[in-house]
Amino acid sequence: MYNITVVAGDGSGPEVIKEAEKVLNKTAEIFDFKLKFDDYLIGGIAYEKYGKPLPDDTVKAAKNSDAVMLGAVGDWKYDTLPPEVRPEKALLGIRKELNLFANLRPAIVFEELVSSSPLKPEIVSGVDIMIIRELTGDVYFGKPKGVETVNGKKTGFNNMIYNEDEVRRIAKIAFETAMVRDKKLCSVDKANVLDVSRLWREVVIETSKSYPEVELTHMYVDNAAMQLIRAPKQFSTIVTGNIFGDILSDEASMLSGSLGLLPSASLSDKGVSLYEPIHGSAPDIAGLDIVNPIATILSGAMMLKYSFKMDEAYKKIEKAVKDVLKEGYRTKDIMSEGKVLVGTKEMGNLIVNKLGE
Repeated sequence: MYNITVVAGDGSGPEVIKEAEKVLNKTAEIFDFKLKFDDYLIGGIAYEKYGKPLPDDTVKAAKNSDAVMLGAVGDWKYDTLPPEVRPEKALLGIRKELNLFANLRPAIVFEELVSSSPLKPEIVSGVDIMIIRELTGDVYFGKPKGVETVNGKKTGFNNMIYNEDEVRRIAKIAFETAMVRDKKLCSVDKANVLDVSRLWREVVIETSKSYPEVELTHMYVDNAAMQLIRAPKQFSTIVTGNIFGDILSDEASMLSGSLGLLPSASLSDKGVSLYEPIHGSAPDIAGLDIVNPIATILSGAMMLKYSFKMDEAYKKIEKAVKDVLKEGYRTKDIMSEGKVLVGTKEMGNLIVNKLGE
């Protein structure tokens, strides 16, 4: 029995989580294991009930579970709240509480959806990139931070800080990931300008000595942003810091044509990892049965792969998704001429049915 803490969150989060649970339950039936889903609050809905976006009982449940599944957090109606109780604060909080230091974001262009990409087919066909983003350091967590009056003017500041241990542990994850892919790793930094990036590069190079089979290259972040659009197939595994990874992984996600397609895994060295789609809560379309559940379904598949070491179950879900797309079914975000438009629930049902074939 695997105990899963589910934090569906706000907006369309509950909708996509429900479809992922359906797929995971069917997979458990096929592979003869059991999953228990326990629901807790996070984000805006948690603020409304408890006055804070990350309640203590949610943190406790997450720490005592085998894995965590997150839907999404946020809504425009919370935009006027003080920063310390905004729904997004819960994301930083749970990452810190679970020590989720490594975020794995695959950017894969399914052959069935090449036409959905805003880029030319010859540029994106065959793209398969894994972006590994450090998740608990950098400007999002660096101190001191704040807004103060300096020389009579309001001045905001955040510190970009990494120590060598933080860089080393994310580098190890990156090299180990590259080893099971094609043994190529690109480290992205801004070492020509930033002292923190010079330390980053130094530690990554030092770590590379333990992985002589991996071909290590380095790229400045501004060039990497350009190259992801110009020639994305040059990349296989990318490792970078928190803020650079936040930006680059969202950019890379659009190679596929939709944020609704791509999952993510946030790994911890304390045993409990978290799985979530990379898209937001999409409050404007919540409850309309049109949001794409595939990213969340694939996030659930990643949970089976990384937390429970069930590679075959992961592959079966991935194949079911591809088969449904191959048959021409599309949600609104990836709809194209000649395809069959389906809603959130129907897409989930189609994938469940394909698993059973």
